[in-house]
Amino acid sequence: MTTTPATAATTSPLPAVRPYESYVYAYPHKTAYRPLEDRPELRSLWAAEPKDVLSLYLHIPFCEVRCGFCNLFTRIGAPEELTTRYLDALDRQALAVREALGDEEPVRFAAAAFGGGTPTFLTAAELERLCDLAEKRMGADLRSVPLSVETSPSTATADRLAVLADRGATRISIGVQSFVDEEARAAVRPQRRAEVEAALGRIREARIPVLNIDLIYGIDGQTERTWIASLDAALAWRPEELYLYPLYVRPLTSLHRLGPVAGARAREDAAWDAQRLRLYAVGRDHLLAHGYEQVSMRMFRRADAPREQEGPEDYACQTDGMIGLGCGARSYTSALHYSFDYAVDMREIRSIIDRFTATEDFSRAEVGRYVDADEARRRHLLQSLLQASGLPVAEYRARFGTEPDADFRAELAGFAARGWLDASAPDGLLRLSPSGLAHSDALGPALFSPGVRAAMAAYERK
Repeated sequence: MTTTPATAATTSPLPAVRPYESYVYAYPHKTAYRPLEDRPELRSLWAAEPKDVLSLYLHIPFCEVRCGFCNLFTRIGAPEELTTRYLDALDRQALAVREALGDEEPVRFAAAAFGGGTPTFLTAAELERLCDLAEKRMGADLRSVPLSVETSPSTATADRLAVLADRGATRISIGVQSFVDEEARAAVRPQRRAEVEAALGRIREARIPVLNIDLIYGIDGQTERTWIASLDAALAWRPEELYLYPLYVRPLTSLHRLGPVAGARAREDAAWDAQRLRLYAVGRDHLLAHGYEQVSMRMFRRADAPREQEGPEDYACQTDGMIGLGCGARSYTSALHYSFDYAVDMREIRSIIDRFTATEDFSRAEVGRYVDADEARRRHLLQSLLQASGLPVAEYRARFGTEPDADFRAELAGFAARGWLDASAPDGLLRLSPSGLAHSDALGPALFSPGVRAAMAAYERK
């Protein structure tokens, strides 16, 4: 094998690592973003960027309730026609961004997603308007590309789902977290299983091709028996996808404020780490035994799910750009990742949303982080290695002209020493072992650059 570094000889045990340091869903993390002093014009940022394969993300920062574990950028409710004002601002932003992209080269969106928050917090009529923004303002053909939309049990109503189905949604993702009512309450998620089952029935009746169900393990009081019960309840709907998330207790969330006595074990509790690792393995093995394949630590796909529903495969998150619309959305160019201000505290979120809805000029990037060559390499390695399929070394070499073994020798040697790299992978493929996938939330942060780590550590939570 030339793609896996040799394990360094050692006579002492490796230092212990916590398996759940953080979930790496984007790199660099938004807590490493800062106000951009130069406030660059979007037109100049995108002038030299390839625009024929882009992803479009529209962010709706509203929910009917806020779960105890949630640190997403979202607020509860939308009084005084706030959703109308928000969509008006989204319209202004879309016009400015589309103008910045220009018409000198073809602009094509290969994938689209509505996230939040809860996009289906919007009414059916407002969802129609959201789709119009994507199509008429941005030029995305929602009926010919994959369109993923997030929903919740209480907002997955028949009229909203009918709009999404008619406008081309190919995937609906619903956060259930647990089918056990007591566990839902422990996670500060007010719902009843009957409501969840009814929502799943409506989603299936809407005939949207891909159903994803999110579940959480590590909830206080959860056992292997109740975890399997939730998994089986989800499997009864034959979802095309399942995401299994470890519970995190993050600062400024209600679980964090309530503390261990109220249902969240201490963040440094080794017993809780062991419980989550055990439940992860139980869930993984249960899904593999029921005909699912593992795509990443969190994602599992039904092996017989129709592949034609997945749409074009020409968009690659490692290399292609993304346009994010909305106050919690990110946009990616090759040199800059940018967004708006970020917060978790409800008062701060409300203030940011109010500023967003009052904004008239969306022609400049306000908050972000520049991505140099080293960060681009780290991002490519992270986003490839954390997938079960792994990183084809030839792709990395073709993009950067170097080898991952040379660029990240110490990190990869450390992973190999822990047994996190798959020594049986074909030559030319850098792939995680089952243990490596299980430790993705430790492995990912280990690849963060010193600069990003320092910026994240200096971030003032709000």
